[in-house]
Amino acid sequence: MQTIAIVRNLCHENATTPVTKRRARGFEIMQTAVKPRLSLLRIIEMNIGFFGLQFSFGLQQANMGPIYGFLGADEATMPLLWLAGPMTGLIIQPIVGAMSDRTNTRFGRRTPYFLIGAIICTISLFLMPYSSALWMAASLLWILDAGNNITMEPYRAYVADRLVPNQRSIGFLTQSAFTGLAQTLSYLAPTLLTAFVAQDVLDDNGIPVIVRIAFIIGAILSISTIVWSVWRVPELPMTEDEKAVLERKPLTVKDTFAEIVDAIRDMPKPMRQLALAMLCQWYAMFAYWQYITFAVGRSIYDTSDPSSAAFREATLTTQQAGALYNFIAFVGALLLIPIVAKLGARFVHAVCLTASGIAMLLIPGVETAPALFALMLGIGIGWAGMMGNTYVMLADSIPAERNGIYMGIFNMFIVIPMLFQTLTMPLIYNPVLGGDPRNVLMLGGALMIVGAIATLFVDAGHRVPREQKALAG
Repeated sequence: MQTIAIVRNLCHENATTPVTKRRARGFEIMQTAVKPRLSLLRIIEMNIGFFGLQFSFGLQQANMGPIYGFLGADEATMPLLWLAGPMTGLIIQPIVGAMSDRTNTRFGRRTPYFLIGAIICTISLFLMPYSSALWMAASLLWILDAGNNITMEPYRAYVADRLVPNQRSIGFLTQSAFTGLAQTLSYLAPTLLTAFVAQDVLDDNGIPVIVRIAFIIGAILSISTIVWSVWRVPELPMTEDEKAVLERKPLTVKDTFAEIVDAIRDMPKPMRQLALAMLCQWYAMFAYWQYITFAVGRSIYDTSDPSSAAFREATLTTQQAGALYNFIAFVGALLLIPIVAKLGARFVHAVCLTASGIAMLLIPGVETAPALFALMLGIGIGWAGMMGNTYVMLADSIPAERNGIYMGIFNMFIVIPMLFQTLTMPLIYNPVLGGDPRNVLMLGGALMIVGAIATLFVDAGHRVPREQKALAG
């Protein structure tokens, strides 16, 4: 009601005021009246929790493939052991998204989910390197990914809730920067730890001690950074109107699932248009994480034996390359903020995916570590775009009152491609890709480029955010 009154008053402004000035002033007043603008420091602090969350994801990406290899997994069927991520995301995030939209506690709408998820992540990360068998590691990954997904969706909704539209690109690209920084350190952690413990020192289960220590560090960061963010930048208190709306939307199982169905049915067209691009980029990236270590083992170290010293060396090289591309993503996300503001997230994201696709196509041909590191420039630029630009486009196309549920549903656009990749890769790995992980990366590169083309057809992520365009029209 307050917003409507402001707009009504603006319509009666002095007629001598230039039209464009009135419109610009109207937009600014509306945003500051509804929610306060945050300083850059506060935007950074609200995303520190994402650092801990993404450190956890980075540990998975860098180490689960090798851990499965150390415990005796078969290359062709190994993607099935990664089912935890897409399945838990597919089930949990839409439900948690709908629930967080309907939650009202003294801690906020999203905060209870952050904390519950962070506790689950912390316990799972601590236990993972103590896995004594393949089934134990795979089971812990299911629990870990469940915790990550409980935290992830409300966190993105929290950022969209807290920021005015013309600050969202800063918020999500800052989040992307923390993703790059966290994953840089998580990938690099085992290498840094070799200064204190030799890489060939193994626990009884065959997992290097440096990996165990890295996971313990991740467990500590997972809970501490989330607590810091929600303490320093708490959620805004709900207005009486918002509370009244929630009273008409009870937090029950039936109503939650009905809300998910309604939201999918009413999904904005630009969000639907993102589906093809998301399918291509996430199929490619999931395949990359699963097979990059095995590809590097063959191309640079001439080994396919996970129990060999050469494979452990390949693992460290891959982790160093992963740290590099994530650092590039960290810096790149910051550099993208003014570029996206000028050119729009759609065009910039297409360029990012193209860079990543070219790099994936070239990786199988490298024969030295420095050549591999050089190609991480493309992977890093693509990763920065995937973690930031897509959410700028999403936030530009969904109604604010349904941020939670649409952020959760949007995660289906990530996990369904992962699930599809997990189920199809064992079928094509030997007959189509020749049982060679390097060919998996080439397939990923081609899909990234297709995703870049598909992005250009999405009606979102324009130079001017959608809400500003509507007011200026």
